[in-house]
Amino acid sequence: MSDRVALIKERLQAALAPDSLEIIDDSIAHAGHAGARDGGHFTVRIVSTAFAGKTLIQRHRLIYAAVADLMHRDIHALSISKAQSLDEV
Repeated sequence: MSDRVALIKERLQAALAPDSLEIIDDSIAHAGHAGARDGGHFTVRIVSTAFAGKTLIQRHRLIYAAVADLMHRDIHALSISKAQSLDEV
């Protein structure tokens, strides 16, 4: 696991106590494009009881808030492919 993936995982676990968490490093697919050298590209799939009763936008805001200090340094792009509460799985 890369250091960046570990940092993202650490932040999301601390903030959202996920029941399921997958972080995929997509950086290799973006090598050479503008901004890629300043941070990686990642996809997140997360299931957490913290999302219960929250809209999709609220869930995404929680995720981005958890990794805010990593944006533009360790994360260039963050794609959220799944953000569900446990009762939706």
